[in-house]
Amino acid sequence: MLNKIKPFQVKLLTVALAVFGGLLFIAPTTQMQEQTMKNNMKMSADEAMAGWTGKPRETAMKMIQKYGQPNEVTMSMLVWNNNGAWKRTIVYRDEIPHSFPMAHTDFLEQFIDYRVPLKSYSALAEYDGSVIVERTKGEMSARCDMEEMNLLALNLANDIATGKRSVKAARKFYAETAMAFKKGQMSPYVQTLQFQVQKGGTADPDQPAMMNKDMKMTK
Repeated sequence: MLNKIKPFQVKLLTVALAVFGGLLFIAPTTQMQEQTMKNNMKMSADEAMAGWTGKPRETAMKMIQKYGQPNEVTMSMLVWNNNGAWKRTIVYRDEIPHSFPMAHTDFLEQFIDYRVPLKSYSALAEYDGSVIVERTKGEMSARCDMEEMNLLALNLANDIATGKRSVKAARKFYAETAMAFKKGQMSPYVQTLQFQVQKGGTADPDQPAMMNKDMKMTK
């Protein structure tokens, strides 16, 4: 049967085998190259912070020293997951001006699982604009310039949510405790969370809207 194959057909067959064989040989190399590219795209904390300055850089270094290398790195933030008392910690490169209880900037945000009673949302917003509640995810976070102030903010947020303090009393306690901290006085509220933090089970996905045939919401 091979005798019936014409010379030009032999050449075509040879080229086809060579190309096919080359693809089989090249494929693993290409996969390795893609993985190498992905690995090279993973930025280190040092590389990300090369352009950072001031307090965000200083705080990021403190977080690395305390919690180790971050789990996620971008040019504008470092992220730790499940570090210490926190579900998540983020240090941002960009600072947000905040005047309560004194002028400073916010760039360190720390999260916990927490289901806030719906009746307490307005009170928490009035208490501190840098305490952030996510109803659907079941998370609450505090964003400030120091971990101690985030602890203080969330401890007082819990006091408000549980009816232990009014907004006015919480703001007064926050200001006094922050001032005392600056002088070296350490309240338990700036050292640890003073309540039991849930691990999951705090999300509130809400309920589907009940609509009639005219696509109007029913009671």
